[in-house]
Amino acid sequence: MAGFETETLQLPGWEHLYSGKVRDLYTPAGIPAGDADRVLVVASDRISAYDFVLETPIPDKGKVLTQLSLWWFDQLDGFANHVISTDVPEAVAGRAMVCKKLEMYPIECIARGYLTGSGLAEYNASRTVCSLPLPDGLVDGSALEPAIFTPSAKADVGEHDENITYDEVVGRVGATVADRLRELTLGVYTRAEQIARERGIILADTKVEFGLDPATGEITLGDEVLTPDSSRFWDAGTYEPGHSQPSFDKQFVRDWLTSDASGWDRAGDTPPPPLPQDVVERTRARYIEAYQRLTGHAFSA
Repeated sequence: MAGFETETLQLPGWEHLYSGKVRDLYTPAGIPAGDADRVLVVASDRISAYDFVLETPIPDKGKVLTQLSLWWFDQLDGFANHVISTDVPEAVAGRAMVCKKLEMYPIECIARGYLTGSGLAEYNASRTVCSLPLPDGLVDGSALEPAIFTPSAKADVGEHDENITYDEVVGRVGATVADRLRELTLGVYTRAEQIARERGIILADTKVEFGLDPATGEITLGDEVLTPDSSRFWDAGTYEPGHSQPSFDKQFVRDWLTSDASGWDRAGDTPPPPLPQDVVERTRARYIEAYQRLTGHAFSA
């Protein structure tokens, strides 16, 4: 993993299995990982940018991600998810979930309802996104009606995910699963976009992940869902196509890292420097604002 080394917690009844950019996975103690039917998913306060895990954490970020995911899972009735319980060790209370162990598909399932980011870059070059043709005249922030399925292939931690075509998804998981992944992804996006819009927020795009539940044979939502780390949320009140929109995410971090103030060379191999306190505080506030505006609940650390 590029950048800051993660700290493994010692949790009673659980053994550490794996650490990603943000999440740590644990399996029940005393059971071989391959035989376990559940995992403890812990969301840390780590934050990543430009394929580096930064040295400076964002306080309460892991709790926001977990609590917001749990709220969204409740809203998405009709879509099977991996959550079993929130009865977790006290040391990770509020930031962890006990989840079914799924056989994850090697696909990042992305739905785009608006044109921006890497999709905009491809569109400007070829008038396509993931080889899907789009009409002329679109700009940064243009609505895509209907939303489109633009998958990517999962990369190793520290590497870029690679946009792939739907035919490549078929080649990796088969036609039946590919069709179901596209259907579920667009279904989740459509439901969530409506819910967010009722709260004055635009869901521009989102990434979800699915796995096969070996106990039921059902394709099931896993990982996190509809958080500022996995989705692009915009304020509907300030939305204006034609330029980049402010997002409820780590944009403050990205902006500082690429500014002269950081002194960091993005093209080099040196990890980013520690974040200044004001960037940490503004980023934390932005995550909490996303949680509170979407759920209607006050955030409690």
